[in-house]
Amino acid sequence: MTIKDFNFAGKKAIVRVDFNVPLDGNGNITDDTRIRGALPTLKHILDQGGALIIMSHMGKPKGKVNPKLSLGQIKDAVSAALGAPVQFAPDCAKAKAQADALKMGEVLLLENLRYYPEEEGKPVGLEKGTPEYDEAKKAMKASQKEFAKTLASYADCYVMDAFGTAHRKHASTAVIADYFDADNKMLGFLMEKEVQAVDNVLTDIKRPFVAIMGGSKVSTKIGIIENLLGKVDKLILCGGMTYTFMKAHGGEIGNSIVELDKLDVALGVEEMAKKNGVELVLAEDSVCCTGYDFANFCVKPGAQIKTFPSNAIEEGWDGLDVGPVSAQKFAKAIEGAKTILWNGPAGCFECDDFCAGSRAVGEAVAKATAEGAFSLIGGGDSVACVHKFGLEDKVSYISTGGGALLEAIEGKVLPGVAAIKG
Repeated sequence: MTIKDFNFAGKKAIVRVDFNVPLDGNGNITDDTRIRGALPTLKHILDQGGALIIMSHMGKPKGKVNPKLSLGQIKDAVSAALGAPVQFAPDCAKAKAQADALKMGEVLLLENLRYYPEEEGKPVGLEKGTPEYDEAKKAMKASQKEFAKTLASYADCYVMDAFGTAHRKHASTAVIADYFDADNKMLGFLMEKEVQAVDNVLTDIKRPFVAIMGGSKVSTKIGIIENLLGKVDKLILCGGMTYTFMKAHGGEIGNSIVELDKLDVALGVEEMAKKNGVELVLAEDSVCCTGYDFANFCVKPGAQIKTFPSNAIEEGWDGLDVGPVSAQKFAKAIEGAKTILWNGPAGCFECDDFCAGSRAVGEAVAKATAEGAFSLIGGGDSVACVHKFGLEDKVSYISTGGGALLEAIEGKVLPGVAAIKG
């Protein structure tokens, strides 16, 4: 069942969205992208004559009530975006009376799901890996099912439209689907777009396929890299992981970030790329600094900036961006691509002194997109890059999911999708 095929007239739909939006100190939304992303699904249900029960989490309250993470703070913003009054249920597990009273065309927003530990299914206050934790987790699984059953009792049908949490088997993202038959549970428009975008870069591949993977550590991306090496024609590896590869060949990397216990992994990636006929592209030069404030994304007073070969960085210098030779090399590698995946910046793009590499990548992706490539941008930092450089309208698709997208790229089954598709 798809949302396009379902008739919502006279039906109450409970919709899992991702309204985990950033708030300032006064509880005001600083970026409403996630709310806007859910609007096509929510408005479709209302336009068809249905009633809406919206549920989401916010932040990490860890099973406890935290007023600073209350969804009540965004009720008016959701109402304004929908163009309809929004009621609020201050307790997501005790909203049955409000849900029953809901008339067609009305909207009810539930309080933060994660005020209940049953949402995530994790025991609170116990150390992971202990016998007590393991025993409590078993009991929690039963409680999680009851919590999901309660949420399901509010509505006639269930719509999953929160891709950002689709990689978690939580009560509201996967378990709840067990309480609806196949004809009454479906993916929302946003989820369908996300799943289709992943399919475009993993199964419906137009070649050449170029992937750009950034990030500080090889260890956090190794599963994704290994999966991509069986699919891509070119793989650009950049960011902090560059220096683990340089060190693996005996290079000098100064004070640059490195995983000394992953040197063999880096060499293994190179061997796997060669075996699969994949062109592996690494930064030959790096823009370095003698004093960078990583907390505030700025150069410390009196610090120097200089470009070195990536394998010959002097002691006391940090590699923070790809150099001009590498930026040009990356752009050339992206040129002519028909499928592009970009996850992770080329350097510390937050600081203008070290954003040239990421800008070069972004502009090359935009140029290839204009020439017919499908480009998928995913991961918070890559998305921030696209917005910083004003390229959001020049790429094919910007994913709303961080961890979910990475796990999908890694080839893992997403519980939030599997629960719907069966």
